[in-house]
Amino acid sequence: MMAIEVTSSAQVPDDAQVLGVSVFTGRRQPDRAAVELDVDYLAERGFEGKVGEACAVPADDGSTVIAVGMGTPEEVSAETFRRAGAAFAKAAWSDSRAAIAVLDAAGELDSGVAAQALAEGVVLAAYRFTKYKSQARPSKLESLVIVGRGAKVQTGAERGSRIAGAVALARDLVNEPAGAMTPSRLADVAGEIAEREGLDITVLDEVAIAAEGLGGLEGVAQGSDQPPRLIELVYDPPGARGTVALVGKGITFDSGGLSLKTADGMETMKTDMSGAAAVLATMSVLPAVRAKVKVIGILPTTENMPSGHAIKPGDVLKIRNGKTVEVLNTDAEGRLVLADGLSLAVEAGVDAIVDLATLTGACMVALGRTIAGLMGNNDAWIEEVEDAAERAGEKVWPLPLPDEYRKKIDSEVADIKNTGGDRYGGALTAGLFLKEFVADVPWVHLDIAGPARSEEDDAYTPKGASGFGVRTLVELVSRYRRPAARPRS
Repeated sequence: MMAIEVTSSAQVPDDAQVLGVSVFTGRRQPDRAAVELDVDYLAERGFEGKVGEACAVPADDGSTVIAVGMGTPEEVSAETFRRAGAAFAKAAWSDSRAAIAVLDAAGELDSGVAAQALAEGVVLAAYRFTKYKSQARPSKLESLVIVGRGAKVQTGAERGSRIAGAVALARDLVNEPAGAMTPSRLADVAGEIAEREGLDITVLDEVAIAAEGLGGLEGVAQGSDQPPRLIELVYDPPGARGTVALVGKGITFDSGGLSLKTADGMETMKTDMSGAAAVLATMSVLPAVRAKVKVIGILPTTENMPSGHAIKPGDVLKIRNGKTVEVLNTDAEGRLVLADGLSLAVEAGVDAIVDLATLTGACMVALGRTIAGLMGNNDAWIEEVEDAAERAGEKVWPLPLPDEYRKKIDSEVADIKNTGGDRYGGALTAGLFLKEFVADVPWVHLDIAGPARSEEDDAYTPKGASGFGVRTLVELVSRYRRPAARPRS
């Protein structure tokens, strides 16, 4: 992890190789920084001070100053600092130690929030998955000094670094080839994290999964030679003011099963464990951010593969809560394993639930690649999750769960079926399916099929796994309030 420190000194640390300074749109001089830039040099290179811009300028003493665009003073936000940090990290890519003094540009924004966002942007933009590259070229930026004043800046920078490190962990887990990141390996990683962070952990193997009546997970796993795992982690701080369950879909590779995907459709299906990765990464950082709520992380994980043992269209599975499901499409498997996970969360007596899943292509059709769909059964809890996502800088958008669509998942031979029967409203019928397994517990479902993977290098999200959801979940449990009894209207 990149080392980040904070100094209140107005002087650049002697061993810093570059200095980043803030420049607002139309000014071309740093905001209250003890350095002067060559405005002609900036103009020649088209630098305007827009958010996300960065331009390296040679200084008189032979060092390098990076002008970082902050937009207009009136529009400065946490996202401004996140993008400024990302732009700076990319410009300082080949330097081992750098300093950045842009916090004076925070204006009305809380300095701790600005420092956290800045640290997140730097660390996330510097991330690259190079484990399997024979000639890797990762960022050489190993340490960063943030120039700012006050305890809030120190606390914010530390928090941002920790959270970004958790996002990087989620990215690593998903970016691993499916042949390496099997359900068993994911359970091993969870065990290592639990031991390091002082979390309680329970792992069920395939025998225990069958014995516990986790029929959705057991059924999906039938087609694979890789045995499934049910991973449960618990963070239980003294004086916890409630209990939240986080449930993550952990399909380590999704071929579609007998309802086989196309070759193109399978290329990125190692991404189908992104929900589980986000939950595991969130659990890993809760002790460091000192969350005051008990959190149970539930990760049902398996491959979805075709074979002579695989579930077939028309088969009926019995979920943990006793409901039976007719499987009409084996490529709608994520909701089957989530059904068991949600049932376990309800049994645990939690106050609220959030599940994350790369669940439907229909959600991507509706919202695109960068926005997650949000559905739920309790208005107060939905608002809490929306607010947490906004503070975290992750985009979500509420979708309905219409009562009139519920009949789409009625089955003639079982309690319900796992598809809606037609191509319309697929994200909504998937949400309605999951709703069958949460009883009256406040619950939110995040369909992260779009934002779980980035198809291009964008600001602080390089191409590949994004780690989407970690920042929202950490923010949510950090400011947890027990949701009021406000059923979805």
